[in-house]
Amino acid sequence: MAPLHRRRASLCSPDCPGTHSVDQDGFELRDPPASASKVLGSNKAQNGVTPDWEKKVIDYFKEKLKENNAPKWVPSLNEVPLHYLKPNSFVKFRCMIQDMFDPEFYMGVYETVNQNTKARVLHFGKYRDVAECGPQQELDLNSPRSTTSERQTFYCVPVPGESLWVKEAYVNANQARVSPSTSYTPSRHKRSYEDDEDMDLQPNKQKDQHSGARQAGGLGGLHWRGEPKRLETEASSGQQLNSLNLSSPFDLNFPLPGEKGPACLVKVYEDWDCFKVNDVLELYGVLSVDPILSILNNEERDASALLDPMECTDMAEEQRVHSPPASLVPRIHVILAQKLQHINPLLPTCLNKEESRTCQFVSNFMSELSPVRAELLGFLTHALLGDSLAAEYLILHLISTVYTRRDVLPLGKFTVNLSGCPQNSTFTEHLYRIIQHLVPASFRLQMTIENMNQLKLIPHKDYTANRLVSGLLQLPNNTSLVIDETLLEQGQLDTPGVHNVAALSNLITWQKVDYDFSYHQMEFPCNINVLITSEGRSLLPADCQIHLQPQLIPPNMEEYMNGLLSAVLPSVLNKFRIYLTLLRFLDYNLSDDITKAVEDDFVEMRKNDPQSITADDLHQLLVVARFLSLSAGQTTLSRERWLRAKQLEHSRRSRLQQQKSVNGNEL
Repeated sequence: MAPLHRRRASLCSPDCPGTHSVDQDGFELRDPPASASKVLGSNKAQNGVTPDWEKKVIDYFKEKLKENNAPKWVPSLNEVPLHYLKPNSFVKFRCMIQDMFDPEFYMGVYETVNQNTKARVLHFGKYRDVAECGPQQELDLNSPRSTTSERQTFYCVPVPGESLWVKEAYVNANQARVSPSTSYTPSRHKRSYEDDEDMDLQPNKQKDQHSGARQAGGLGGLHWRGEPKRLETEASSGQQLNSLNLSSPFDLNFPLPGEKGPACLVKVYEDWDCFKVNDVLELYGVLSVDPILSILNNEERDASALLDPMECTDMAEEQRVHSPPASLVPRIHVILAQKLQHINPLLPTCLNKEESRTCQFVSNFMSELSPVRAELLGFLTHALLGDSLAAEYLILHLISTVYTRRDVLPLGKFTVNLSGCPQNSTFTEHLYRIIQHLVPASFRLQMTIENMNQLKLIPHKDYTANRLVSGLLQLPNNTSLVIDETLLEQGQLDTPGVHNVAALSNLITWQKVDYDFSYHQMEFPCNINVLITSEGRSLLPADCQIHLQPQLIPPNMEEYMNGLLSAVLPSVLNKFRIYLTLLRFLDYNLSDDITKAVEDDFVEMRKNDPQSITADDLHQLLVVARFLSLSAGQTTLSRERWLRAKQLEHSRRSRLQQQKSVNGNEL
């Protein structure tokens, strides 16, 4: 079996042989319409290649997935164990692009020759990793009818920091049911569809210990049947690891510690320029987990070593990273890809579309917004130990978002420093648990001297492996980052620690992270909600500082917070989750009349006391008024909300002044 594709930037291919198109080995039609049969057809193109077959495949699946609840029947790599899924089956994956590899060439169309009859057959080379020949067939690499195409490879990981309630909601919504199969025997040759059926009825006595899942799911008239061509056994998995000379377990390069789920090499065939690193995607495509991938790459590596040992040494790490065992990092050949606005499973996927169902959902929820806000305010007041003012600002923080950038200034960010948190207490830990139950994705960074000196916050480029090594700050947009300063004690920051603190400051101030490419830095804009908990004023910059004034101190903080969570009905908790996600996407604007009224009010305040309010204070007041209006479901500023914003700011500043007088220093 000869390699059929290579990466553009490399003479020594880190990947596997070429592919063929989706065919009946990957999908089965039950009483399909004639048009659908033509779309999927066969992987053989004996009478030439149909020019628009690729578009028909994409259009076909787009239409099928529009059918009622159809996406819920597609098995997801996020929920279903990999060994339960059959190779070449139709799957979906919710993920973040962690890295983008170099584009690669592959055989879009290739030709095989029957050694006995000399009959020639054309095959499509799309949506698969391995081009397999029949018992008497041989690949003709010099065929003038073969064509070379290009595709892009993304390295994708599960969404970092995704909350447990999000995962559970997706699992409960997914109706695909799979179970491990024990009756399949792999074959070394590609068989016809009829041969596959025979194998189902008369399985070989020798069985794999880790055979793939037999799965049949309904998608309208469509059924996917990914009959595996080769399945991994425990022995073959061990051979792969040994042949790759892995001295340690393969690093899946997850940005956050403790993350679970598969990483995937995602092959994209069109419009890959629309995507960028850190985008969150929902992918639908063909699963490829053929163990032959590792064997082929090892053969290539050995061949290269004979020709140029030095070059092979230089490329070994890159090939190891770019071609990991398919049992650890499966491949997905993308048919459909959608960039996700959010990952809240309680909301429609796209909130900007003028679809009747989306509009109806939004209008229904907005009609009951006021009681939801009141309940959420009460819930957060209890979580903040009876401090209703801090709860107001926490709501504004949780719905804040960068809505535009003016030059380099991100507008809409609202980093809150919650000072006054008790030191050496579990309060901040339990407050974070509350936030985890409300937002789709979050992470708590414990800001200690040791962590600042040792943690890798900034992603950096590894030129030896030719990959982007993740850092803790490689997060998707709309993630809630809670920085806990209450654990910070006196100590010495070394050079990495200083760089990490500077990275956090840049993230808060400019909403960007400067990735380290050794010879230069590259800016990656982001939209991360940062909440800082501290005893005194934070060492980090913040848009707003609110000093906590507890009205009660529970004797047992854990028991108190657990009781608070258990007292909230699941249906009410879901309303809180919808509320906090939905309001981030509402449009907001100020009319000329309102803008002039605000300007006049600013001038009037300056008349009475020029030192009472500055231009920065006005900007802060406008931000508070914006999110206060949105929290009430209003998409413009009213006089009532403007006065309420001024009242909140006055109360917050007065509290800080009182605390400053008590302590005798600046908070």
